Amino acid sequence: MTARQPDTAAPPALDIALERTPFGRLDLTLADGTRHAGVVPVRAFPLAAPDEGLSFVGPAGHEVLWVARLARLPAPARALVEQELALREFMPTITRIAGVSGFSTPSTWRVETDRGPTEFVLKAEEDIRRLPQGRLLIAGAQGVHYLIADARALDRPSRKLLGRFL
Repeated sequence: MTARQPDTAAPPALDIALERTPFGRLDLTLADGTRHAGVVPVRAFPLAAPDEGLSFVGPAGHEVLWVARLARLPAPARALVEQELALREFMPTITRIAGVSGFSTPSTWRVETDRGPTEFVLKAEEDIRRLPQGRLLIAGAQGVHYLIADARALDRPSRKLLGRFL
């Protein structure tokens, strides 16, 4: 009896087609020819597992297709999905905390991000969420979420300011 080797081959791509309409919407065509107009891709776990669990949701809010792994999408469809998700999931990464207006909330934070310097208001300490691997998610009062990829990797003054709120 021989030992079975694990199957390391990538699963076959799903037989679907995705196209952007002249109005900027996405239309999904399934393998059986069923066409769904105006679908929206939504990640199930955008922070913990961004490449796993993707749902295509129709205009009525119902799921029309579940994709276990983003890699299962054909290359053209995957490119369109990544473009659409980049527009929907705007989340600047904080690289340095330049200053805060005070150590009680609400406070105005001046930060440097991967998209340039900005300011936001932290309404409450509860708006800072701890994530796995030392990551933090900070919700600004204007609705923008900021990511700190690794709080331990920030410079010392940034860590000291952040420590006052954790």
